[in-house]
Amino acid sequence: MSDIIQLLPDSVANQIAAGEVVQRPASAVKELLENAIDAGADKIQLIVKDAGKALIQVIDNGCGMSISDARLCFERHATSKVRKAEDLFAIRTMGFRGEAMASIAAIAQVEMKTKRHEDEVGTFIQIEGSNFIKQEPTGCPNGTSIAVKNLFYNIPARRNFLKSNPAEMRHIIDEFQRVALARPHIAFSLHHDGQEIYRLPASGMKQRIVHLLGNNYNERLIPVEEETTIINLKGFIGKPQFAKKTRGEQFFFVNERFIKDGYLNHAINRAYEELLPDDNFPLYVLFIDIDPAKIDVNVHPTKTEIKYVDEKSIYAIIHSAVKRSLGKFNISPTIDFDQETGFSNMISPIAPEDIVPPSISFNPEFNPFAQSKPASSGSFASRSPVQHAPSAKNWGSLYEVVQHQQPEQASIDLGSSQRDEQFEPVQKQFMQIHNRYIVSQIKSGIMLIDQQAAHERILYERFLLHLEDRKGASQQSLFPQTVTLSANDYELAKGLLDDIKSLGFEVREFGKNTLVIEGIPVDLGSSNINETELFEHLIEGFKNSQQELKLDKRDALARSMARNSAIKSGTVLSQQEMNALIEELFACKTPNFSIGGKPVIQTITLAELIQKFEK
Repeated sequence: MSDIIQLLPDSVANQIAAGEVVQRPASAVKELLENAIDAGADKIQLIVKDAGKALIQVIDNGCGMSISDARLCFERHATSKVRKAEDLFAIRTMGFRGEAMASIAAIAQVEMKTKRHEDEVGTFIQIEGSNFIKQEPTGCPNGTSIAVKNLFYNIPARRNFLKSNPAEMRHIIDEFQRVALARPHIAFSLHHDGQEIYRLPASGMKQRIVHLLGNNYNERLIPVEEETTIINLKGFIGKPQFAKKTRGEQFFFVNERFIKDGYLNHAINRAYEELLPDDNFPLYVLFIDIDPAKIDVNVHPTKTEIKYVDEKSIYAIIHSAVKRSLGKFNISPTIDFDQETGFSNMISPIAPEDIVPPSISFNPEFNPFAQSKPASSGSFASRSPVQHAPSAKNWGSLYEVVQHQQPEQASIDLGSSQRDEQFEPVQKQFMQIHNRYIVSQIKSGIMLIDQQAAHERILYERFLLHLEDRKGASQQSLFPQTVTLSANDYELAKGLLDDIKSLGFEVREFGKNTLVIEGIPVDLGSSNINETELFEHLIEGFKNSQQELKLDKRDALARSMARNSAIKSGTVLSQQEMNALIEELFACKTPNFSIGGKPVIQTITLAELIQKFEK
């Protein structure tokens, strides 16, 4: 029998390695930016076209390469950072394996121009699928420019697995943000399809966070600083009231390298555990400086996971430092924009004249025995008029629920006219409990309805219908509002724009990461609504629904819109509003369950009530 084991050709081996290192355009962006940093650049430009599928170009003013180094950098395991195995435990650079350039060149068309500061001319190299096409002298600025064109052009199956342009662009922005956050002293810029997304000057850490995430983050940050013999910790955490339902704004850096670590993340969550609900996640940008000999960064192809020699001590230090920072914030929450870490200005005395005594307001016209009251401008009836005719069979389902839950009770079988007749005297006799539940008498006992869950169900089915038939009506805003999003959320919103318009929004793009809202869904009524806040919550809720439940785009959008637009627990409703709410609920396809799968309606039978009062 002949031998069957063979050495793979270099081109095939490089394509296999590329599958680990370069999974999508964002992977190539990460590797190229890190190489520019390792080259000592203090100014780095990132240019992408077609979300990186057509072009990824990184231009830096770093040290550049010689003619031989320029050619050698595309060979596998060619690196300037490691000479012996022991060097792996003294790494301070971003790259070290020598796989990135070879992997990228194996699955793309690459052009590189590079020049050292001491050289008179630079070097131009052109490669396609690991094959050297051209190498020649060229005139170019000091530093390196690498253009990666037509990623996965020779592996169409891999290219077919790429997501839409907005989705791939969000991944690129994620990688750009991580690299830019770790190096505030370096100036960065990002352009996509000729449009400037970011222009970040060299700055301090806090300014870099604000420049990347938005000006409104200035008031949201609390500094953290801790120096120990094990690690030095510094950075910022978010105030509890600005926590979100997604984890997108959580950044850990170890020796300026972005990492993912669930164990250390748990240390921060524990520090917030009495301040946040379980489904909310705080912002943090934290930097750990540690002796490289006490960590192993060579445990994952993308270098985003690290092993620590003393993991438990690091956990304890982070937990206590974050807890202490939150405690100091609670004393005085004001932080100056220009202040970096440290607490020198956080605690300030309160002058006696600044103390305002509490006051109590009351309505002298209030009559607790009044039967009803007129609907206010922010009421359910005004914001959500009845748009579906109530179905008699859906009212009948109420009785089916009772029968299903209480099989031992005598069944109730009413014709539709009898049901209507039975319900007619009941529908005017609603009562609110704690401004949260609506209570009504029914033939078998009493019915309780969760008002927020009911309204969410109504709006969810309505918005889902609008997304399907593209007929969501809009009402013009008297004064159009602009909403400025983070670059990542802006790309997400652009990809959802057609569906958002189907809900009834009138939205258009307005330059750098900004949208103009000129109209909102008529379903939201004429109540005073903050269009900007509503839109931001819509995007955040969409991300949460897709992340937690893996829903399709339209379903996630409808859920987010319903949750953010529905009346909340604690809202006072009039008889008219309660009546409108219940009529619309029972016109829904699934009135008995909330969009989260929990009961909207609960019934208590007379038999159960009698049993509770029996001695």
